[in-house]
Amino acid sequence: MKTESQVTVHSRFSQVRELCIVLIDTVILSISLFALYLVSMQSDGGYFVQFSGDREGFAELQFLLLGLCILLSMILFKAYASLWRYAMSREYLALFKAGAVGYILYLLVAGIVFRQVPPVIPMLFSTMVPVLLMLLMRLCYRRYRDWMVFSRVSHNKTAAIIVGAGDAGVLLLGEMHRNANNTYRPACLVDDDPQKIGKQIQGVPVEGPIHNMAAIVERYNARTIYVAIPSASEKKQQEILRICMPLGCKVRLLPDMLAFSAKSEQPLIKQAREVRIEDLLGRPQVVFDRTESEGFLQDKVVMVTGGGGSIGSELCRQIAKQKPRMLVVVDIYENNAYDIQQELRSVHGQGLDLRIEVASVRDEHKINRLFERYHPHIVFHAAAHKHVPLMEHCPEEAIRNNVFGTYHVAKAADRYQAEKFIMISTDKAVNPTNVMGASKRLCEMVVQGMGSCSKTCFAAVRFGNVLGSNGSVIPLFQRQIQNGGPITVTDKRIIRYFMTIPEAVQLVLQCGAMAEQSEIFVLDMGSPVSILELAENMVRLSGYTPYVDMQIVETGLRPGEKLYEELLMRSEDLTVTSNHKIFIEHQKEPFTLADIREKLRELDAALATDSKDKIITTMKKLVPTYKSPEEVNTKAVADLDYAAAVH
Repeated sequence: MKTESQVTVHSRFSQVRELCIVLIDTVILSISLFALYLVSMQSDGGYFVQFSGDREGFAELQFLLLGLCILLSMILFKAYASLWRYAMSREYLALFKAGAVGYILYLLVAGIVFRQVPPVIPMLFSTMVPVLLMLLMRLCYRRYRDWMVFSRVSHNKTAAIIVGAGDAGVLLLGEMHRNANNTYRPACLVDDDPQKIGKQIQGVPVEGPIHNMAAIVERYNARTIYVAIPSASEKKQQEILRICMPLGCKVRLLPDMLAFSAKSEQPLIKQAREVRIEDLLGRPQVVFDRTESEGFLQDKVVMVTGGGGSIGSELCRQIAKQKPRMLVVVDIYENNAYDIQQELRSVHGQGLDLRIEVASVRDEHKINRLFERYHPHIVFHAAAHKHVPLMEHCPEEAIRNNVFGTYHVAKAADRYQAEKFIMISTDKAVNPTNVMGASKRLCEMVVQGMGSCSKTCFAAVRFGNVLGSNGSVIPLFQRQIQNGGPITVTDKRIIRYFMTIPEAVQLVLQCGAMAEQSEIFVLDMGSPVSILELAENMVRLSGYTPYVDMQIVETGLRPGEKLYEELLMRSEDLTVTSNHKIFIEHQKEPFTLADIREKLRELDAALATDSKDKIITTMKKLVPTYKSPEEVNTKAVADLDYAAAVH
């Protein structure tokens, strides 16, 4: 922060600077008007009319009055308050406006004082000449200053390429030229427009097209690429990123048009961000209309189980914005519960009635007490064990926590007449090859069975892997990169469906608003993502070259893991909703509550044996689509080999 003395010195310097500009303009006015006066006096009836009048010095007074009017209008238009090193078209236009007003003021005053119509055309020309000279002086000063700054520091700057020769790219280019503290030197702009390729902008060449980036980067020895096309579609942006990412350069993105305008006061270079892994998903990010979801949560008591986890905590953040009467966060891990409590209190303060409860969904008595105390209208059930290999090792925990935990919360929702119960499911519940997936399929059955005889609306929401969630592959890759590698993938052929945490939460809230009874909602997630490509992109995002700077090694499939995931069960009907990105699966033979209770009794009996084999055998009986990963993966490999042979 500047001291008072520094502020005073800066203020005095500004005053001196303004005074110097006024003096320079006065000199320009005096010399140019005097020269024009001499020309006019030498004119013999040509373009400049010979001034005449009864009074001596009539012509001299006219030019003096014109000069004073121009100077006065410059002051009135605050032409001396601008920092001309940052001047844009607005400042230059203001200079011309001041000249025009000065000329009009001169005509009025001269007509009143001298009682004679001034020579309009010659005096208009006499106004334009000094104004143009003033503008030329300012342009020369700015050009000189830019050249001094650029020549002083450009040899220490990193060569950067700007992709996009439109408005944003040109603004970024100008900022790089003017800002002495910026560490980048614009080597060239790259664009697909043939009318721009081969031209220059601010002395910087425009190259292209974009698919020639590899040769352009090598030619200019660039180390950084700025993608400056904020209006580009998601598809176009991903196409550009796929071209730029393998080139070994740091790639930075300017924000989209909405964020760009919102942050317009901030320098463009600071607005540019690093490429995030979600930018490379291969599909546009899904955005839902929140109007309906906001309405159904307002003034409601909302409970979120597993509210401290990745999805649960984001649910709490979004719900808190929608003015619920009360938000009840239930989680067994007190550190997560504490973190979300502190975050929500910091953001919303007393405007949110927030209750934190440390409790396990396995504790039926405690769950009933919480429902009796709060009587929630809406329940989002996100509490679950989700780690596939660990649940293969401890299947009894998946059954107790996922299946019976869901049953406890669902029964309490029914008993205390909650309006809606929304369970978070997974794509691993479709044709499961592991205990975790089979347990979540059983949870879906519980939801459907409870919905068959309850006034509470039950539904499940199924989606794929969530980028950046606890236990997901992204944090693992990040830790491995930080440790210098290698990156480990279980099988280079694995593909997975991915979505971002905001997408997942929007889906849950939207489906919660749409739910009527026993639906399983599924998001159209586009094409699946190769885990190997994901690992390679993350290495590139970190500034390394895959297989050169950092190795990617194959470790073999983990217990219960399959090569691909499915989102839709082939035995179920698929119905499109009002949102073309959301579908509903309806079973041909819905489960009844009696069916569910019978299944739970068999599971309980299997748990009592304390036999892992008995538990898995029972789960395969209760979930007919549950198959061994070896069986599914063998078929997947055969299908892949057949497809490769055909092509």
